[in-house]
Amino acid sequence: MTAKMKRRDFITLLGGAAVAGWPLAAWAQQPGKLRTIGFSGLSTRSAESELVAAFTQRLRELGWIEGRTITIEYRWSEGRAERFVQIAAEFVRLKVDVIVTSGTPQVLAAKQTTSVIPIVFARTGDPVANGIVASLARPGGNVTGMSVQSDELAGKRIEILREVVPSLRRVAILANVDNPLSVLELGEVQAAARTLGLEFDALEIRRAEDIVPAFEAIKGRAEALYVCPDGLVDANKIRINTLALGARLPTMYAYREYVEAGGLISYGANLPDLYRRSADYVDKILRGAKPGDLPVEQPTKFDFIINLTTAKALGIELPPTLLAHANEVIE
Repeated sequence: MTAKMKRRDFITLLGGAAVAGWPLAAWAQQPGKLRTIGFSGLSTRSAESELVAAFTQRLRELGWIEGRTITIEYRWSEGRAERFVQIAAEFVRLKVDVIVTSGTPQVLAAKQTTSVIPIVFARTGDPVANGIVASLARPGGNVTGMSVQSDELAGKRIEILREVVPSLRRVAILANVDNPLSVLELGEVQAAARTLGLEFDALEIRRAEDIVPAFEAIKGRAEALYVCPDGLVDANKIRINTLALGARLPTMYAYREYVEAGGLISYGANLPDLYRRSADYVDKILRGAKPGDLPVEQPTKFDFIINLTTAKALGIELPPTLLAHANEVIE
């Protein structure tokens, strides 16, 4: 059975089709009841506190104040795939007015669970290729949000890694292959590595228990590590960084949160900005807009973050030109 088939079987376990067919009238606002947002986090509350703060601050600016004009039901998957459908089904039972979620597998789980409740994704990669929306300009259905197009940045990240390690010959690529975006990005990274004449090792993981064996498999082989962003990776970022440091591997990530947790470099979309902008979608939907009519938007702010403490621990002297281009250097 392929990973894709497993995902499909898993997502439909709770009878998504039956739930999706419930009449629109079932979601009518009850008199005196606060509008409710179901916020489904990829990792944990503490790990995503900055993102929650960005989201709720923007909602306040738009007149939606938690506890006064809206209620927010928070649920956290902690990177566990089995939680995705459970959380979506719980939001259906709670009859929330809109679901805010992120990450391709989690968004797909929500979409398969309901075709009635509006869904806003704060971040996902290539939503058209992954079947989340019909098109970026007109998503259709009940889903819209922010596309990070992370796979398109893969080549740039590999180029940066080679600047960090000029003698780079072999790179390891860590990816959760149960995540369709990670599979897509894995292919992009491999293509970029080939273009630069680099060899590579694909470290395929599906659960937290796969991480340590993956590192053991590349012992003494790879000279750098590229990590594809994902909820499972996010929940285990400190473990991954500790293992990478122990293996003397410079790490490349997509988001600053991984560098704050001890990774070496990140280059990608500014996540707090994406969560702020997702609040604008929620505002429009709560005021009557249909998600299918709201175009999927792209990032406009990007972060290039370097952890100088990690560089020193690895014995790496970073080129001054690289440091000059960084948005932030963590010391």
